[in-house]
Amino acid sequence: MSYFSHETAVIDDGCRIGEGTKIWHFSHIMNDCVIGAKCNIGQNVVVSPQVVLGDNVKVQNNVSIYTGVICEDDVFLGPSMVFTNVINPRSHVNRRNEYQKTVVSKGATIGANATIICGNQIGRFSMIGAGAVITREVLPYALVIGNPGRQVGWVSEYGHRLKFDESGNATCPESGEVYENIDGKVNRIK
Repeated sequence: MSYFSHETAVIDDGCRIGEGTKIWHFSHIMNDCVIGAKCNIGQNVVVSPQVVLGDNVKVQNNVSIYTGVICEDDVFLGPSMVFTNVINPRSHVNRRNEYQKTVVSKGATIGANATIICGNQIGRFSMIGAGAVITREVLPYALVIGNPGRQVGWVSEYGHRLKFDESGNATCPESGEVYENIDGKVNRIK
């Protein structure tokens, strides 16, 4: 086995788990999941059938990742954050054929206790604040807070708030990388 699994964790048949991944206490990885290399799955995490996690995904304690969720590489899921997978759930109505796809793009961070309503794309390197409720698409590099979630700025790939000058450029104070904002879309200048 090229990954670590705590003795209290349950891993169902058909899962593919990458090298160097760690799965901690009381977590349940359900059938046919794909979990990349060097992931960290915290305590009391449930990964539902057919979920896909890329490499280096960090899942903090008490998170449930439901069928329909895809997390690309380098995603951070904060403690007790919540995904949904059905828009109008009812106990007496079987809606398993109505699961909606939610994609959390490379490098995105979702803060503690945030809620992601299904069917939305979470942009690359975006940052969703603690307790936010996401009801629509989040743009790459966007900083989103509140309920309902609203964009209040932009962040760098290192998670620092970006301050754009008159020419539409901003520099990350940690990495020195430069970003441009053209017509409300932010990109890192290579």
